[in-house]
Amino acid sequence: MQRIHVASLLFLPVLLPAILVSGQTADSAQSQDHPPAAASTTQSPKYSTPAPPIAANAPPMSKQTRFEIIRDFETQIVYARTFFPMGTKGIKLKDGVATPNGPDLQQALAIFGPAVKPGDPAHISYVHIKDDHIHFDINGGPVHRKKWYEHIQVEGSNGAPVQMGPNQSAQNPHGTYLDVYFNKYVPEMTARQLRDLLYPVLDFNARNKEEAYLDTVPPKVKEAIQAHQVLVGMNTEMVLHARGKAPKKVRERDGDTEYEEWIYGEPPQDVDFVRIVSDEVVRVETMRVGGQKIVRTEKEVILEKPDKDTEAKKEQDRSPNAPSLRRPGEDSDNAPKPSDGISPVPIASPPDTQQPGGQGPGDLVAGHR
Repeated sequence: MQRIHVASLLFLPVLLPAILVSGQTADSAQSQDHPPAAASTTQSPKYSTPAPPIAANAPPMSKQTRFEIIRDFETQIVYARTFFPMGTKGIKLKDGVATPNGPDLQQALAIFGPAVKPGDPAHISYVHIKDDHIHFDINGGPVHRKKWYEHIQVEGSNGAPVQMGPNQSAQNPHGTYLDVYFNKYVPEMTARQLRDLLYPVLDFNARNKEEAYLDTVPPKVKEAIQAHQVLVGMNTEMVLHARGKAPKKVRERDGDTEYEEWIYGEPPQDVDFVRIVSDEVVRVETMRVGGQKIVRTEKEVILEKPDKDTEAKKEQDRSPNAPSLRRPGEDSDNAPKPSDGISPVPIASPPDTQQPGGQGPGDLVAGHR
């Protein structure tokens, strides 16, 4: 019996590795036959398909849905897809069209300045669902809202209220707003459907600022930015996204044209000279290490610009009841004009003449006083 126990102990180190190897191979084969389900779910996007459109006969939004929309959207960080003017000139969105746009938007940006640019993060600070539209305050809104303690009122003697602070809310110079309008009333919808409605102006799925901005530019510009190349016809915002801030900038004049030269790189590396006139790249010069000089001046990308004839078109589309100095029935073409085409010289006002007698009635009255 002792010999049998000794023999079994001698064979145990040999049999144990074989048993472990067979168990591992069985486990690996089982894992290949049944892969884990969690690996396939993590790679799927958050919203693989867009939400179904809102039904035309959808009832008005219920009170419970209003609470869910406010809870879902308030305090959320999103990325802008368009310019938002600063102050009380916000953006209105209806049927997928944002207003103001085109020249009106450029004028509002020139007067008030941009609160949010395309690709910038925006904070939805307040949501208010009204009868026919939904109001979103962006970055605090155009006006700072009062805190709860600012609404407290204290009465003094004889019931007179004591002013605790300024009654008027201070304006927020960096805030703006977004109003989403509907026909007749705000219909019943889900949070995903509302996100799809806001996509022309706000991006809820972008992971960073660069990704949000690339979705707003043409495909050719997007490829150039991803390759860190500058194309003739880009604006300064695109150049900053493609190459970053220029280490050197030089302002010069070519005749009557003022331009700015952005210089990227230093010898013995390639050096790029990007010439910008009125927020547009008009010339790109590249100096290679071997001394080769490459100059590009032909437009490689054409961007939409405000129409210069907008004012003329507005004049043509004027309402017939608009105020005017013309007589009833008189047209600009039928207005009387000089025969020679030269406007008459306006009659000059008569020169001031001195009152006779030295003193006037006013001087006499002032002397008696």
